[in-house]
This record gives sequence, structure tokens and C-alpha cells, in this order.
Amino acid sequence: MLPYALIDLHCDTLTNCIYKNTPGVDTLNDPARVFALSRLPRGVRWAQLFAVFLPDTLHGEDAIRFFDAACADFDRQMAKYAALAMPCRGAADMERAWAAGKTAAFLSVENGGALAGELSRIALLKERGVCAVTLTWNGENELGSGHKTPRGLTEVGRAAVRELECCGILVDVSHLNDAGLADVLDTAEKPFLATHSNARAVCAHARNLTDAQIRELVQRGCLIGLNYFGAFVRDGGVRGYDDLYRHVAHFFALGAQRSLALGSDFDGAAMPPCLDTPEKAAGFYEYLLARGLSQTDADGIFYANARAFLRKNLP
Repeated sequence: MLPYALIDLHCDTLTNCIYKNTPGVDTLNDPARVFALSRLPRGVRWAQLFAVFLPDTLHGEDAIRFFDAACADFDRQMAKYAALAMPCRGAADMERAWAAGKTAAFLSVENGGALAGELSRIALLKERGVCAVTLTWNGENELGSGHKTPRGLTEVGRAAVRELECCGILVDVSHLNDAGLADVLDTAEKPFLATHSNARAVCAHARNLTDAQIRELVQRGCLIGLNYFGAFVRDGGVRGYDDLYRHVAHFFALGAQRSLALGSDFDGAAMPPCLDTPEKAAGFYEYLLARGLSQTDADGIFYANARAFLRKNLP
């Protein structure tokens, strides 16, 4: 059995070629990659957030040029593969894409360095179709610190959270360190995302969320995407679906039945063999039902929770 639909909050398929100096490659339909538009499971209405990933080494004008090039490449590929995918800016666009039998393609940003420290660029990102911004990657940028560095949000970072909310762009806290996430909780007035983060109590990696953080995100109506990267799923290596399910069970024990979604990290990290294709990821649905989850809960993880979140926060 396949899910009716699958909404994936994060992949790096769009830009993981650009910083390897191979511009012009059709990353979104490259059979050598984990994600490829033409290889998505038939019968599944798929929605994908494609991140413009910026390495921590890019700042200022270099970051701006990188972002602009990535957006142009996204637009080019959307035009080339118009029979397979439709660019989307909100939930209504997603429904139209699905009705047309196409993948719903959203544009996001991983690493707020794309702003180059200029809050005025947030409106420009909105114009380009960006729906969500991961505030940091692993290190530091003008907004704050990732999980490998100790600083929380800067004053510019706090102001960016407020301006992103004002412009209708979703804030993404994946990659933030604990201090930075605390600052977002102190600053944000609207629900936000953790697009690709697991439970730290299950796998003790700093990239994962603590129980206290999970409870707070659930209380605020936020959305959390399960990450398939082995280092964030299980200490010592992933053996199968069971290891990802342990995170599901833990999130559910903390009340996250309506807050949990999927955030694969396809083409941004090494995938375990059980989750290294979109078809295998879709197969996790049948596994969840076999483990005793209700169809309502399985649907919630795969698409219904994210769909409801987008309808409310990104109509």
C-alpha cells in the first residue's frame, strides 16, 4: 500500500551540484541522484521543498550571487520539466499541482546567509518564491549559529525572524543550536518549522531536538520533519525502518501526532539503504500501518499534518 500523498519538507537536490562546479546539470531529474522527478512512485501525490543550500563559506555578495544562480536554475528546470512538476508558493498551488498529476515543487533556503545580513532581501526572497528559510547551517552567519557553534541569534537574526513572519516566509529552526532555538522561541509569534530534525532522546546528536523543545514546538503548532540521515536516526548505523520508527514512537509519546511530518534530507546526506530512494521512503507508510499505527496517524506523518500546516500558515 502506498500513501495517498507525500510531503517532504527538505532535500538538497537542487544545489548540491552547483557548489561542485557543475552548473547546468538538471539536478531535479538526474537518475544518479536520490531524488529524480521521473522516478517518483506512481500513484503518490508528491510535494517537495527544494532547498537552496549555501555553504557556510559564502558571505555577502558571494552568497547573493549563489542564491540568484540557484533560483534561476530552479526556474529553468521548472520550465523544462513542466510536464512533471509545478512551482508552488502555497497550499492552494500544491492542490492545483496534484490535481494536474504533477509534483508540487516549493523553493526554500538552507542557510540564512542568503540574506547577506540585509533584512531588505527577505522581500526579494518572497518575490522569488521562497516559502521557508533555515536560519543557519552548521556554522555561523549574520543571523546566528548552527549546532557546531555556541552563539544564539544575533540582533539581526531576531529581526529576521520577525521580518520573515511579516513577509509570509516560514522560519525553519533545523541546524540551530539550542541557544538559537531558545531565541526563536522567545521571538517568533507564528508557528514555524523544523524541516529535518529528529529526537535527541532516541539519537543523541546535537542536530536533533530535545524533549523540552519538541513539547514546546507541539504546543505552538509547529511542524517537525523526520530526517533520514543515518547519523541523526541511530547511533552506530541504521539497520532498517525500525530505527526511524523509534523516533516516531518517541514523538508520539510527547504528543506530536499532529506535528510530525517528513524531511528526508535527500541528496544532502548519506541515506541508509532502507530509505535511499523515494519509493523506499514511500514504503515506510505500509510499515507504519503494520506496526499498528492508525491510518489517520500514518496519513498525518506522510502528508496530512504538513497539508494542514501549509493551509494555515502558507495558504
